[in-house]
Amino acid sequence: MDGYQGLTALIESAWEELNGSDAGRRDLCLDVVSDVLETGRLTPVDAGRVVERLVTVALSDEGYPVRESALHAVCTASTHYELPYRVVEPLAVGADGFEPLLLDYVLAILGSTHDQAALPIVERFLHHPHPEVRKEAAEAVNELRWSHRPRQPSSSGARP
Repeated sequence: MDGYQGLTALIESAWEELNGSDAGRRDLCLDVVSDVLETGRLTPVDAGRVVERLVTVALSDEGYPVRESALHAVCTASTHYELPYRVVEPLAVGADGFEPLLLDYVLAILGSTHDQAALPIVERFLHHPHPEVRKEAAEAVNELRWSHRPRQPSSSGARP
């Protein structure tokens, strides 16, 4: 088994554990998935599939620690892969249902897509009652707006 097959085998094993009823073990298996994503060695297609599954867990699991671990893993993926907005869009649709601490993850994930479709969703949270959520929303808005700006040529005329 090569290194890539080993990584995908770890993820498959974690998905099997996720089907169990022990919330603690389910939480730990998501940590394994996060660790694999952190390597940055998955193909973009495989990473997208993993993130889609994590998004489903974050939206559907009843246990807070499991949902937090799923969102943490998606955040990890967003730092190592370019996640298309369509992959994380269900988080935007379900954003109002997240507790403030989990909403911080969701906003960071949406901001990392650099997709302007996320902007109206993120801007709604600029007036959230929790200051941490407002702060994360402001950072995500800045990231989305910054990524939309055209790059300015350098003053020397040289290309970077």
